[in-house]
Amino acid sequence: MKRGWGSLWYLLFLGYLFLQPAFDPAAGAFSWVVAVGSALLYVAFVLYASPPGHWAPALVAALGVLVVPVNVGGTVFFVYAAAHAGTLLPRRSATLWLGGLTALVGASALVSSAPAPYLFLSIAPPLVSLWIVGLGTMEEADQRRATAELRVDNARIEHLATLSERERISRDLHDLLGQTLTGIVVRAQLAQRLPGPDAAAEMAVVETMARDALGEVRATVSGWRQVSVDDEITVARDALAAAGVELVVLRDDDLVLVPSAESALALALREAVTNVVRHAHARRCTVALRGVDGRVELEVADDGVGGAARDGNGLSGMRERIAALGGSVQRLARDGTALVVALPAVVAR
Repeated sequence: MKRGWGSLWYLLFLGYLFLQPAFDPAAGAFSWVVAVGSALLYVAFVLYASPPGHWAPALVAALGVLVVPVNVGGTVFFVYAAAHAGTLLPRRSATLWLGGLTALVGASALVSSAPAPYLFLSIAPPLVSLWIVGLGTMEEADQRRATAELRVDNARIEHLATLSERERISRDLHDLLGQTLTGIVVRAQLAQRLPGPDAAAEMAVVETMARDALGEVRATVSGWRQVSVDDEITVARDALAAAGVELVVLRDDDLVLVPSAESALALALREAVTNVVRHAHARRCTVALRGVDGRVELEVADDGVGGAARDGNGLSGMRERIAALGGSVQRLARDGTALVVALPAVVAR
């Protein structure tokens, strides 16, 4: 929640816990112990559980359930749980949480023995506040995700612009240097037909050098058009960082990829990382490239919301490219989502 609200001022609302012990004559010492203990427990949670996981709303709501029978001010924890849900969960899940927390606040009026004034102050304001806070943090989280997606799109546009510029340079080299070197070859061939064995021998060397230079230019042009896994990892690191996701890279340094496999795996990595940023709500993404049992595997795993999902155009296109090389693509849901792309070693090495 610190990320969502940006400061600790909201902890002032823990003062709700002290209304009943301070002003209710029937409240005993145990009510004070519960108020102080639960407040300190939540402060410790906020300070040291950073960043909070997706389990945070449930943990904070459970604290409220334990406190309310003794101190009705514990309903403030339901408001905090709403803030955590709005910040950490997808909108649909967060909305369901707000409904459940509303029911818990209503149930608090039934289980609490607090006098009417304290009961009203501890039920009505939290009931309204949890919706205001919950919807507000949901909107803020949506804006952060939209901003992260915009940064990803901008990074992708910049990357595509770089590729476009490389292609333009490669075309210019091919058209200009290629044409020039071809002219040298033609002139050298003509020189070989002229009288003078020494001149012919010398020009034969020139022809060989020119042909070598022409081959090098064409090879360079071909290399510039190649999509690189390393380049995609660099772009992925920036895109994930913009979305607040940590990237961990595990790579077999001895693994050598032929151009066709390099291009296919780089495009697969690009699509997988885009999906992590847009849909996973993850905190960590792991990219592993390794050789396993006669094949090379690229695995992109996150610790996000997981779950089954239909293949979009990107994943469908990925499957087609990988299948054309005799490989396979698997999408697994396990404490998040993992995408595993496998190619035969004979293609990849």
